Amino acid sequence: MLRLLMFLLALGVWAPSLHAQVAAHILLQDSPLAGFQYHAGKALWPQMRVGDALALIREPDNAFDANAVRIEWQGHKIGYVPRRDNADAARFLDRGQALAARISRLAEGRDPWSRIRFEILIPLQSPGKAE
Repeated sequence: MLRLLMFLLALGVWAPSLHAQVAAHILLQDSPLAGFQYHAGKALWPQMRVGDALALIREPDNAFDANAVRIEWQGHKIGYVPRRDNADAARFLDRGQALAARISRLAEGRDPWSRIRFEILIPLQSPGKAE
């Protein structure tokens, strides 16, 4: 009985902190990385891991694409959200929406479009954490 009581007490202490660590997201898109062969991705490839965070940087003045969204890994430019897939991400970023991105797949191969896939996620705010 004492063990059960100690377990329940410990659970009550730890449960709120465990709940606070749970994060929910909506998957906005899953895409291949565009431009891998033109940027730092090839040199950084051995250090990258599935699940690594990526930064999304909006480039509204990009001469080639008004919806351009640059992707960086640990401060290094590794490519772009593909032009055919970037309108939603650009719109969300332009409105100030927080977006998260991460590497979802790494694959060896000669085709640069198949080397890295990434996900863009919309973080959901927990109900008791209004800003």
